[in-house]
Amino acid sequence: MKRLTHLGIASLFATALFGAQAATFTDNARVRSAEPQYESINVPRNECSSHWVDEGDARVTTAPQNSQSRQYGGAIVGGLAGGVLGHQVGGGRGKDAATVVGAVLGAIAGDHLENRNAPARPDDGQYANNGRYQPTQREVQRCRTVYDVQSRITGYRVTYDYRGQQYTTFMRSNPGDRLPVRVSVEPIEQ
Repeated sequence: MKRLTHLGIASLFATALFGAQAATFTDNARVRSAEPQYESINVPRNECSSHWVDEGDARVTTAPQNSQSRQYGGAIVGGLAGGVLGHQVGGGRGKDAATVVGAVLGAIAGDHLENRNAPARPDDGQYANNGRYQPTQREVQRCRTVYDVQSRITGYRVTYDYRGQQYTTFMRSNPGDRLPVRVSVEPIEQ
């Protein structure tokens, strides 16, 4: 008898346990809206600038826009003008000598006028035409990290209808017009 009672109770328990299982299936719901959701992120980047520093001097000056280089146009024009003027002086062999001397002097004068602000010794740049010492400069680059704020999509807030009810969920991608849903049916015990 005890055995039958235990068997009956076990049977009732198994029926209650396994008989109340839910049925699950998939269906499609109609998507009403999919609104993108954004987040702001800081994106680092390097920002660099160049400065000129005097050797032995801590003062910083801004970089020049264009570096001075030796120009030869003045020497050419001066040499031609000096040669023409020298050719006008003297006669015979003296005329040839005057042409050569005029060309050389004209080239020197033209070169001096064209390059009067350039360093006298372009190899080191320490001495100007007036013979005074000028400090040597070197270019120093300084960089710092700055942050740009950018927005990016993290997902979509999706509102959908299923059998007359409206639901909202968050999804990583845009589902389109239809959304597959999992439906679970379970009996209600009374």
